[in-house]
Amino acid sequence: MRPAILFPLFKPVTALPGLGPRLGKLVEKLAGAHVVDLLWHLPCGVIDRRFSPKIAQAPHGRIATLTVRIDSHVAPVNPRHPYRIRCTDDTGVLELIYFHVKGDWLAKQIPAGSTMVVSGKVEWFNDTPQITHPDAVVSLDSKDDIEAVEPVYPMTAGLPAKTLRKAVRAAFNDIPDLAEWQDPAWLSRRQWPAWADALKRAHTPDDEADLVPTSPVRSRLAYDELLANQLALMLVRASQRRLAGRATEGDGRLRAAALAALPFALTGSQSGSLAEIFTDMAAERRMLRLLQGDVGSGKTVVALMAMLNAVETGAQAALMAPTEILARQHAESLAPLCRAAGVEIGLLTGRDKGKARQAVLDRLASGELPLLVGTHALFQEDVAFKDLALAVIDEQHRFGVHQRLQLSAKGRAVDVLVMTATPIPRTLTLTAYGDMDVSRLTEKPAGRKPVQTVTIALERLEEVVHGIHRKVAEGARVYWVCPLVDESEQSDLAAATERHAFLRATFGDRVGLVHGKMRGPDKDAVMAAFAEGSLDVLVATTVIEVGVNVPEATVMVIEHAERFGLAQLHQLRGRVGRGEKPSSCLLLFDGNLTETARARLKTLRDTEDGFVIAEEDLRLRGAGEVLGTRQSGLPGFRLADLAVHGELLAVARDDARLVVDRDPELATPRGQALRTLLYLFERDAAAKTLRSG
Repeated sequence: MRPAILFPLFKPVTALPGLGPRLGKLVEKLAGAHVVDLLWHLPCGVIDRRFSPKIAQAPHGRIATLTVRIDSHVAPVNPRHPYRIRCTDDTGVLELIYFHVKGDWLAKQIPAGSTMVVSGKVEWFNDTPQITHPDAVVSLDSKDDIEAVEPVYPMTAGLPAKTLRKAVRAAFNDIPDLAEWQDPAWLSRRQWPAWADALKRAHTPDDEADLVPTSPVRSRLAYDELLANQLALMLVRASQRRLAGRATEGDGRLRAAALAALPFALTGSQSGSLAEIFTDMAAERRMLRLLQGDVGSGKTVVALMAMLNAVETGAQAALMAPTEILARQHAESLAPLCRAAGVEIGLLTGRDKGKARQAVLDRLASGELPLLVGTHALFQEDVAFKDLALAVIDEQHRFGVHQRLQLSAKGRAVDVLVMTATPIPRTLTLTAYGDMDVSRLTEKPAGRKPVQTVTIALERLEEVVHGIHRKVAEGARVYWVCPLVDESEQSDLAAATERHAFLRATFGDRVGLVHGKMRGPDKDAVMAAFAEGSLDVLVATTVIEVGVNVPEATVMVIEHAERFGLAQLHQLRGRVGRGEKPSSCLLLFDGNLTETARARLKTLRDTEDGFVIAEEDLRLRGAGEVLGTRQSGLPGFRLADLAVHGELLAVARDDARLVVDRDPELATPRGQALRTLLYLFERDAAAKTLRSG
């Protein structure tokens, strides 16, 4: 249970003043559903209203706060003209300008003859200073109501900035007095404030310097978040290690038969990764290992060898993929090697129904079926193994930790091997997979051809289509990926549908279309038609799955490549270059490239090393955007920026490891405070691995 002291922070944002159902929904969309989410939503700028000159000294273009006498109101003759209020002090005249307002309302709010304090941006026009729609006009008695330094927040349409600021200030009342979880000597050395003080000061910046991620206040909050992340991973790892394990060590006969059937020898990094995996499986504790391999580095073969090691002992193994297409593809590619080893491999997806499905389940439960490939269907209650020893999870970032645990619960002391074809920067590997040991495949198997990558301006689209026509005439198959126009799937679909129609005019009905709104079976049917060659060109949104394997596809066209992240471009490029023929990737870009976009495209042209690309992606875009964190299941940080706070992450990792080694149940006073930290950052699952206390 979340500690009662945190209850006020987890109230709905609608409990704050000014946030009714309508505005509350906008705040939820902007920051999150709870008061604490709003407190994590930090300012991105400041408006400094402390400059208080006389009228004559107010410079053009600067925000100023002036004390003036209201001389007169000048209503416009034509409603399209502005309403003017003439103000003075002992140095000159200032005009307040309003468009589309009711003059009688203004006359009441800003009465002639009164002394008022006015704040806004001064602009000189025809030798007269003006403020158009001032930010604040208050009586002299209320001048303290004007914030001297006003925080500026990232906003969403329809939400007044003043309402948001007022809600944040009200949320200060819900900040509890929590016991300090950081080491006092560490805080002193860094000159960091206490947590509550840091949070309040983050929302009341004094100047631009306070907004910098490396400022003491922001660094303190970032470190809290990183420590919560690392501590959660360490606790999950420790709880896994506490569970009974089993030693799985086969005699090598099935692996030898499968290896003999391989058309190539294993690479050095494949052999090295297998040695690490077999050592883990032979140990008495549970394996929890991440296998990172770039596109085409041969992860599936490594996974099969690990699975055969389990089968050699009389146990079973399962491989879970995130989509039906991938599951079928894995089953098909592994089948010849399994046949060579004399081992049967089964397939179970959500589409399997009735007697056929029951037959697979019966043979699985009896132990007759040693190997199974499947989708989420493997989680279902009626899927029972006789003796599951190894679970392999492909494309881990599509699954959460709890799903990993669910699958490992299908057997006795199940070893878990997780695979990803998405190269992840080392700092992100720490934050997402810190509970795992990591193996990396850094070489491509013999026979994988490099992909020629070229950048072409979109204005040369006709030339590109002619070139594609020539390639198709030579028997090539082509992917054509349409841009992510914005967050809306609708606009993606419009772009893809439009391009599909355009290409059909040239290539006829041998052009297919796949997008995220299609039903699974329909999508599969189009992909199958492309794979078997009845379609020459496949137009797609970014729905083309990681791992889709069509060796005959040799051309990848990516439209508006500047709108994609580096990792995503690299993944898409990896769909080609899988067969014997040379392949190419055409990056079509808009002429108005930003420096960052130019750097991204250059990196992709210069290297095919996914790990180099991933590090560069992190440097150029920051962790929040890398791999499309929101979609990928990687932790989204609210306060920490891994591109800036990488050094703090390493310290947080060491600190968390030390804490768990010395105080595994978080029972000491600092440990108790750290439990609160876990709940504060919603790492509840990790907190629940601890015994109560």
